[in-house]
Amino acid sequence: MSHNSFGHLFRVTTWGESHGPAIGGVVDGCPPRLSLTEADIQPWLDKRRPGQSKFTTQRQEPDQVRILSGTFEGATTGTPISLMIENQDQRSRDYAAIATQFRPGHADITYDLKYGIRDYRGGGRSSARETAMRVAAGAVARVVLGSAVRIRGALVQIGPHRIDRDRWDWAQVDENPFFCPDPVMAQTWDTYLSAVRKAGSSAGAVIEVVADGVPPGLGAPIYGKLDAEIAGALMSINAVKGVEIGEGFAAAALSGEANADEMRMIDGLVAFDSNHAGGILGGISTGQPIVARFAVKPTSSILSPRHAVDRAGHDIEIVTKGRHDPCVGIRAVPVGEAMMACVLADHLLRHRAQNPDAPMTTRLPRN
Repeated sequence: MSHNSFGHLFRVTTWGESHGPAIGGVVDGCPPRLSLTEADIQPWLDKRRPGQSKFTTQRQEPDQVRILSGTFEGATTGTPISLMIENQDQRSRDYAAIATQFRPGHADITYDLKYGIRDYRGGGRSSARETAMRVAAGAVARVVLGSAVRIRGALVQIGPHRIDRDRWDWAQVDENPFFCPDPVMAQTWDTYLSAVRKAGSSAGAVIEVVADGVPPGLGAPIYGKLDAEIAGALMSINAVKGVEIGEGFAAAALSGEANADEMRMIDGLVAFDSNHAGGILGGISTGQPIVARFAVKPTSSILSPRHAVDRAGHDIEIVTKGRHDPCVGIRAVPVGEAMMACVLADHLLRHRAQNPDAPMTTRLPRN
């Protein structure tokens, strides 16, 4: 199986399956002499860790990361950074019944059609368990980006219920199990998702990721556009079915006048009056906050009987058993943050390699 890596100068490769002995990843291209220990990575993994509320899978995984290479005396050496997390709470017996069956909405059928073999235990390689290593890699990427760049994610919609943006408060994100910036909507989601969970069903979600402090100039025309690579990275997350940057699809309903981010000079710097573009113009960062949203489908593992087929070509009815998130979008928040961090770190290194003397502010260059 190929295509287990992404990035160019900052390159991430992940390995492992949901019910294997461990999952891991290799981060290549990290500059040397940056402070990095397991303590810099673990807090981000703790945000994603399963079993923290009734609204996520009850699989109990401590997700303790180990750095196997690439650091010495608490600093990066410039060599590949190998990371590993041991799997400790597999219940493979939950999946024995579907060894020859294809669950609707899952990758079972496509993996079998492509490879002729699949690891049915928890979805194997197609499981969202793989995203733990993306989060670990994202922690390394944050070190590369430095403290000037801040990346934050929030859940802005579950099912049909959207937050009220007038109540947006970043401080609330860590105060509820939903990463919700709207404390009123968090209560609505609690009631709504409790009913969904009790019914054995699932709900979709929309996550918004915002990166502040990103310098202008990241990205490249035509096939290295920053927004294209952010979209691709977010789209690669399990269960994601849509991505938008800035106004996204809503821009189609705006006039040219309303959508234009007008500019003016303030103290010698270029300032924008709005940010409909989501911080990216022509595939290159403007210095404004980069704003991306992605939609996560309802978890495919549900208790309601669904029509399916088996490997022998029989029509069957299937019920998916096991421990599953009623809304997988909740734990996708730190994953989205991590993918944003990895893409930005990669583009920052690429930008510095091509333009080592380029200004990192919105001050206009002078001839």
